[in-house]
Amino acid sequence: MKNVRNITFYFLLALCSLALLGCGKKADENKPISEVQAEAEKMDIEQLRSMVLKYKDAIMAKQDDIAKIGVNLKKIPVAEMLGEDAKELKTDIENLNKSVSALKERFEVYYEKLREKDGDLSDLKI
Repeated sequence: MKNVRNITFYFLLALCSLALLGCGKKADENKPISEVQAEAEKMDIEQLRSMVLKYKDAIMAKQDDIAKIGVNLKKIPVAEMLGEDAKELKTDIENLNKSVSALKERFEVYYEKLREKDGDLSDLKI
């Protein structure tokens, strides 16, 4: 009985470890550029490509959000464009644009480092 418990414990421990390793780093628009540059210096080609893809996906998702808000903004009649709803949507678009800019800046760091290391750049350009 004790062996079964030990085996179960170690199996669950290994499973949790694998789950945590799979989480990996994600696109972070608030990470300082200097930290991004230092991190990129230490990465190999596969790690750089992975980060570029994560940033590209994050940028594309934000751009989709901007497009959706733009569609909603177009539905507001011209007479109500100075109203609260329109102002909120415009503020949301501005915030998303700032976020996209920050993500693109970090994307470029990883992208350029991947280019320096002669990594595969196909399907990575935004």
